[in-house]
Amino acid sequence: MAEVLVLVDHTDGQVKKNTAELLTLARALGVPSAVFIGSSVEAARPRLAQFGAAKVYVVDNPDVTGAVAAPLAEALAAVAEQASPAAILLPTGGVNKEAGARLAVKTGGGLITDATNVQPGDGGVATTQSAFASNYTVESLVTKSPAIVTVKANAAAPAAAQAGATVVPVEVTVSEVAKAAKITGTEAKAKSGRPELTEAQIVVSGGRGTSGDFSPVEAFADTLGAAVGASRAAVDAGWYPHSNQVGQTGKQVSPQLYVACGISGAIQHRAGMQTSKTIVAINKDEEAPIFELVDFGVVGDLFTVLPQANDAVQAAKS
Repeated sequence: MAEVLVLVDHTDGQVKKNTAELLTLARALGVPSAVFIGSSVEAARPRLAQFGAAKVYVVDNPDVTGAVAAPLAEALAAVAEQASPAAILLPTGGVNKEAGARLAVKTGGGLITDATNVQPGDGGVATTQSAFASNYTVESLVTKSPAIVTVKANAAAPAAAQAGATVVPVEVTVSEVAKAAKITGTEAKAKSGRPELTEAQIVVSGGRGTSGDFSPVEAFADTLGAAVGASRAAVDAGWYPHSNQVGQTGKQVSPQLYVACGISGAIQHRAGMQTSKTIVAINKDEEAPIFELVDFGVVGDLFTVLPQANDAVQAAKS
């Protein structure tokens, strides 16, 4: 069977959950191998081996490390030339989608972005996507190899399958053109103790209905062990950081449970959360568009409903 490359999403060797998901999906397509960018591969190897990585291609080059798409695409192309993979899976995101597009040009492969499922197809790699602001579910077939697919978080449940994770160093020479843009400085994001928005199994979001007071939203999120999101209206008003925005121009999430609090449900917001497995909405306006796609809706004031829901969850947990 041909190899299937998975780009490792990590912080100093701490492998993120979406990588385990992609390695799980990769096993249906071929033999999974990981692509690790950086110098801390030994910290990552046990987890990569746990989820089935037969090999770990390591690119330890300061010109590649960092959130810049052009050097990443060149590094992935170098690994692909060595491994001849049937597919290359990347966690979805702005940088990875650009890198995937560049990689498709370099390798002649087919490209799919923001997939919610990947599986073998008749004559290629079959994918499922949410398209046109998540109003349609699209099934596509990548017929040109390698299939290059960026996959949304929570697309699959990680399943362990022990493998060797043999380290294979790959030398990459980054072109001067690719080095024209570079990271000049970074600043660590303040830790909130909550899960990362795009990886969370549960997301509780607040919108215009909070009037700038996110305390009941945060309290309910903490009780559920959830991430906190916000609508564009809320972040534009300065009520919550832009890094927490859920929507077409923010982050796209697909958790098991999404709770929308005081969010009307404009198409811009729906595009970022419509693929959530279960959707609950709380809104005073019974005509709010958000109620068109929910599994459970509550017509009421979030400042009344959320504290009651919070008490009920805490009572059930005790």
